[in-house]
Amino acid sequence: MGTPVRLYLASTSPARLATLRAAGIEPDALPSHVDEDAAVAGAGPLTPAELVLLLARLKAEAVAAAGPGEGAAFDGLILGGDSVFELDGVIYGKPHLPETARERWRLQRGRSGVLHSGHWLIDARGGVIGRSAGASAAATVHFAADVDDDEIDAYIATGEPLEVAGAFTIDARGAGFITGVEGDPHTVVGLSVPVLRELVRSLGIAWPDLWNG
Repeated sequence: MGTPVRLYLASTSPARLATLRAAGIEPDALPSHVDEDAAVAGAGPLTPAELVLLLARLKAEAVAAAGPGEGAAFDGLILGGDSVFELDGVIYGKPHLPETARERWRLQRGRSGVLHSGHWLIDARGGVIGRSAGASAAATVHFAADVDDDEIDAYIATGEPLEVAGAFTIDARGAGFITGVEGDPHTVVGLSVPVLRELVRSLGIAWPDLWNG
């Protein structure tokens, strides 16, 4: 439709990379190195939607400030993303520790919670940092009631739930424990493709111009 546009992903998340590749986009993945705990502590009380949008923006801005490396300049769009899981009004991020993941799974099995994902897009075409746009998305996740302790322990032993929001995935081993999703399933993975399309179009860029995969 127009000039091809490169997408720089301010994340090295395998799930986000796979989601973009399935949508026809092969991004350049760059780590953001944002101190999330410090950012959250300094922000004050936030809703889950506000929290993921803040962290998505900070990640995109951190990558924009650092540059793509080797003295090069950006020429495309920079995308930052973040996700948290909300259960009973409590916000949960990555558990990191096996005992934390085990506690969360015993709490959420047989119940439903909301996965929030934030997106922040910066226009950096031509090496100039320009306009930006952001949006959050949410999807309700329903967990199977018959997930037993042995299954939880086996899942935790794989290491998969330790570094993902809410201690679960929908696109890997955790899929067997999820009985349904209300909303865009990609939101649960951490990147809503329809939301990304809306942000791309809001910056005056045609969605197909990002297809390069």
